[in-house]
Formats: sequence, structure tokens, C-alpha cells
Amino acid sequence: MKPGRLLRRTAPAAVLALALAACSPPETQPEDDARPLAEPVRVEHQFGTTEIDTVPERIVTIDLQWTDVLQSMGVDPVGYTVDPGMPEGGPPWQDLPASAEALRADDGVPVEQIALLEPDLILGTYSIADQNTYDRLSEIAPTVATLDERQVTPWEELVELAGRILQDAETADEVVDSVHGRVDDAAADLPGLEGGTFALAQYIVGDGMIIVADEEDGSSVFFQRLGMTMYGPVRERGQETGLPRIEVSTERSDLLRADFVAFLVNGGDEDDLSDIPGFDDLPGTVAVLDYATVAGLNTPTPLSVEHALDAMRPHLEEASRSARE
Repeated sequence: MKPGRLLRRTAPAAVLALALAACSPPETQPEDDARPLAEPVRVEHQFGTTEIDTVPERIVTIDLQWTDVLQSMGVDPVGYTVDPGMPEGGPPWQDLPASAEALRADDGVPVEQIALLEPDLILGTYSIADQNTYDRLSEIAPTVATLDERQVTPWEELVELAGRILQDAETADEVVDSVHGRVDDAAADLPGLEGGTFALAQYIVGDGMIIVADEEDGSSVFFQRLGMTMYGPVRERGQETGLPRIEVSTERSDLLRADFVAFLVNGGDEDDLSDIPGFDDLPGTVAVLDYATVAGLNTPTPLSVEHALDAMRPHLEEASRSARE
């Protein structure tokens, strides 16, 4: 499964050289200093089972979700992959130290650069797309891949797993409770959202639209917690195709007739919405959002959810008012 199946990136990426090969490998803690876990953590995922015996000190994160999960737990990765579609400086909700190595993943997982960082744990989701990539990473350090068949794992499950790996379940619980509290407060403030329908979609300019169609996908949970349900025709199309994200032509604006639509123009601007017949006549509240916000909804994290909630607040308020009029 390629990252583009989640959020296809059309923004051109600058060609940056990673001069890691010229750098001396970072110093690592002697193995004798490793802090053993009270009980080994066994993580089952798409490519097998990974056992973690000690609390990791040098973690490389391959996807946005894991980078944010660690940061929410107060832990910075020694290396992390960057999304070329994000604004310069990365997602607006991240605050990574200069010591964390930014790794380009334009041509796949940068296995060699990861090896130079001498990690003791590698965490990834959809970017670890095949057994070969997983095997190569596992030769470097214990590696965790996507946990199951869902394209996007709910961030709460990743935080719970991080709590076990870092031997800090208390902080993990605090992170989940804090974010849930913010979303629940918003739902209470916006009662008109209860029972409304939602759609999360993007238009690949010059191509077609991609719409999230799996209610169990992590990207759908945020809207459900606000009291909304997936727009019925989208859910049905997903069930028919068996795909968590459906790709349709611009002629299918009928699939966007939800009460609330979070939408990205990927590779263009709002002028390109004229390519979608009927878009201007959609009956619900349409929030045309920036790349970072939609990426944060598409692969939600405890940090991106709060950012998205703030970014969409005026649109959510409009949707709530409309439902109550």
C-alpha cells in the first residue's frame, strides 16, 4: 500500500541531498545501560510479530502518526521522515528539535539513512508497504509496521502501544483523555452536529476525487466523536468496492452531499473547484482546507486532531447552526 492511497501528494518536492554518509554515526548508549521492560512487549502487525525487551532510547519514526504520538508522550525521535507536501518547517503542530534528523522518503523508505542513526526501534505504518522493506528495516532494529488491515490505525491505539513500549501507561492515558476531552467539549458546544453526516475528500487536480469510505478507518473516528456519521452513499460505495478510500471522477459530486464536507484541492487552488460539476450547489457546509489540515485528518494524531479542530471550528459552527435552523 503506497502513501498516495491515503493522501496523494502532487506538490513538487525539492531535491535535497542527505549528507548523512559524511557524518560520524551518533553515539549510542551501551547495551548494559538499557532499561529492561517489566514485561516484554509483543506487537503483532502485518508482517509478523516484533518483541521489544527494553525501553527504547533511539527511535526512528517513518510516518506522521508515530512522530506525533511520540511527541505527545514527551519523546523526540532521533530521525523522522518528512512529507514533501507539508509547508516549509513541517506540520504546524510539530515542534521537533534540531537534533532530530529529517529524512526524505520521496523514493521509498530511506533504509540506509535510518541505519546510520543506529536506532533501537523503528516505528512505521503505511510506509512500510511490503515484506522486503520490513525485513531490511528489521535487520537494523526491531520494527513495528501497520497493525492490521486498516489503512489508518486510530491514533488512540498507537498511543496505548507507545505507553507499553515506553513503560509509561499513565502518560498515554493522559494524552488520550486530554484530546478526547477537547473533542467532546466541541461536540457539546455544537449540538447541531449530532446525527449529521460527513465526508472527507480531496480532488487531485486534473485527475479525480478520493473519498474516505471506511467507518472503522482512523480518519473517520474524529467526525464520529463529534456525533456525525459517514454519508450513506459513500459508505455504501466503499462496501461495494471493498475499498477504504474510493476513487471517483469529478462527475460524482453527488457523493459530497453530506451535511459537512472536509475537502482538499490537491495540486491546485479553489479556482480548480470549477472542474467539479455541481460543487457550488452542494447543500451542506463545505470546508475547503489546506494540505496540512487534511493530512492531519487523513492520518490523525493526538496533535493533528487538535489542530484540525481549531482550523475547522468556524465551519463546524456553521454546520451546527444550519442543522438547528
